Amino acid sequence: MANVPHLTLNESAALTRQITRLSVATAAVLSLIKVWAWMDSGSVSMLASLADSGLDLVAALATFFAVRYAVAPPDAEHRYGHGKAEAFASLVQAGLVFSSAALVGEAAIQHLLHPAPISSQGWDMGVMVVSIVLTGALVAAQSRVLRHAKSVAVAGDRLHYAADLASNVVALIAIGATLVLHRPEADAVGGLIVAAWLIWGAVGVFRSSSVELMDHELPDADRTLIVALMTQEPGIADVHQLRTRASGPYVHIQMHADLDPGLSLIQAHRLMVAAEKRVLGAFPTADIIIHPDPRGQAEPHGGPFGEHPHTEEMSGEGESPQLG
Repeated sequence: MANVPHLTLNESAALTRQITRLSVATAAVLSLIKVWAWMDSGSVSMLASLADSGLDLVAALATFFAVRYAVAPPDAEHRYGHGKAEAFASLVQAGLVFSSAALVGEAAIQHLLHPAPISSQGWDMGVMVVSIVLTGALVAAQSRVLRHAKSVAVAGDRLHYAADLASNVVALIAIGATLVLHRPEADAVGGLIVAAWLIWGAVGVFRSSSVELMDHELPDADRTLIVALMTQEPGIADVHQLRTRASGPYVHIQMHADLDPGLSLIQAHRLMVAAEKRVLGAFPTADIIIHPDPRGQAEPHGGPFGEHPHTEEMSGEGESPQLG
């Protein structure tokens, strides 16, 4: 994107593959140590954290495979590539988090209604500290990757782990309160807070994936950059009917360009190629379609996706695009 360094598809894929391997490893380690800690203590807050880590492992595996499938080249059945596999993986993550929140919330309510003491809080607190450290390190690593590579699946995974980080902190506080106050209700309250936080995180993951699945336009800054790069070409007077969308590591860009009607076909082609190369410099994974229009002589066209007064993006020569 406009604020992302220019990485090729292979460079971006290498980063996302590496971070998804780290995500799977982190989820597996945390799940194993939390199984032991929960069986030892019976803590609801620990069960909440264990359930979340277990689903993290499933979600991390979905992301692991999705980012690899998403970079597969277009084929006869998928001419636009397989990039939306990442958005589907994010939807799986959102569904798993909702399920986790429901299970944790139900267990917490039961313990509020029927409080029971927990044991080995010291071990539980140690496990939660380890969880916080490992999860925090993973979120930091994912943030670094996302500064260089666009991936809705990795972004969803990071949001999921960020929610985990907060839930681990809440669980640690709840277990500590139970140890100090000798009130098992504190542990159950911690479980309820974790469940609420998980629901909030799931909504965020769902929104980010639905944006891509619904072919939402790229951010205004990216669209403005595309117009600026196109009109840097001396022979291109204007750009209109700009349509953009993201699909995993790819972006798809379509537009009409206003050219001098006196240009020959080969001259117009050379202008289009030069402008396309300039846009590809900023969006290396872009699929670009440019339709040349003779300036001042092009009749309205484009079917249901044609330009209409309420969707116009260019109001005149030299003016900024009206990005909606």
